Amino acid sequence: MYESDGYEQTSSGSQTLFGQTMAFVAATAGFFALGAYLGRSLSYELGFVFFIGAIACLIGMRFAVRRSSSSAVALLFVFGLLIGLGSAPNLAYYAATSPEALWEAGGATALFMVGLGAAGYGSRRDLSVVGRVSFWALVALILFGVVLIFVQIPNGELIYSIAGLVIFAGLTLFDFQRLRRTRGIDSAPLLAASIFLDALNVFLFFLNIFNRRD
Repeated sequence: MYESDGYEQTSSGSQTLFGQTMAFVAATAGFFALGAYLGRSLSYELGFVFFIGAIACLIGMRFAVRRSSSSAVALLFVFGLLIGLGSAPNLAYYAATSPEALWEAGGATALFMVGLGAAGYGSRRDLSVVGRVSFWALVALILFGVVLIFVQIPNGELIYSIAGLVIFAGLTLFDFQRLRRTRGIDSAPLLAASIFLDALNVFLFFLNIFNRRD
């Protein structure tokens, strides 16, 4: 009896955290879309400034979540708006030159996140190693991206995008397992930020691939 009650309470808490986190992800995506719309005429230089502001919000969230969950949520939504403004110049370019790529990337991202999110959330295997390997692979990918700025590598951008999708497949699996295993509802804003960033990066990688095909 007691074991059953304990399981039900744990399951209920996990479901509550899942619902709260995914609601935050959806709201952040909404603020991102608003920022992308409002900033569609921004210059790339100003977009970079908004990116810096978004990073500052992420850092601030890690401190705010310990003191006030409402402050962390507010920073999450400001982060979504700022990163939308920062991404606006690139998205406006794709909308003008290859609008089909935007829709295709959006659909592929939705399928990617639903499939891997469900696999990660339902996995009984500990995916901590996958998370660590994916993190260091992401660091290597960033360095590879810097190299591509200065060195012409045949199909370098395509390799970069495909490698990015593989890496974020691992990070998505890990983040959704964290979502299932975490118990504190106060963690919802940080988990939402991680999952939103997974989805955003996957979208950008798919966008690059579909745009190259056009």
